[in-house]
Amino acid sequence: MKTGFPIATDGLRIGLLGGSFDPPHSGHVHISRWALKEFGLDQVWWLVSPGNPLKSEGPADLDRRLDACQTLLDHPRIIVTDLERQFNTRYTAETLQAITSRYTSQRFVWLMGADNLASFHKWDRWDEIMQIMPIGVMARPGQQLAAGGSPAARRFRRNRLSARRSTALPFRDAPCWSLITGPMDSMSSTEIRQSGKWVR
Repeated sequence: MKTGFPIATDGLRIGLLGGSFDPPHSGHVHISRWALKEFGLDQVWWLVSPGNPLKSEGPADLDRRLDACQTLLDHPRIIVTDLERQFNTRYTAETLQAITSRYTSQRFVWLMGADNLASFHKWDRWDEIMQIMPIGVMARPGQQLAAGGSPAARRFRRNRLSARRSTALPFRDAPCWSLITGPMDSMSSTEIRQSGKWVR
């Protein structure tokens, strides 16, 4: 299944949530709905990745994961995409550059959980990602302290936007990031795979 390029009107505020979604679950839906509200977004696009360069074992078939995302979702403002396949990109920095080159009149925010911010410095060209678009970070159980003290947070500490001003994030120039806290969903794809409910 190919989803193609989403249609986006001028000025739309869009959150980008990347991942393998192997499998997608309630936690992905929770943080997407949360991001829509806290960052004042019009839409959230799920960037379902063909593969994660940081993981040695590959995910399930991409079309299967896209179908699972579509089945799980029931929200008109959360859009499933296969943009990395469309752009033939593998790393986040490449994907974000391709998106901002194609969609020039929209405002994008890269979304991630606090657990990803804690290890963000291990990503390929992570500091370049910080310069491409604002980043919205959402709390994950037990990860706030690690995220707040991470190398990325320390290097860009002067570019942090307070949580009470988080709805301004889409209008800020990069580098800019904001960490929000609130109700969390502890569900993880790893736990689902280990339970045997999702077999690759």
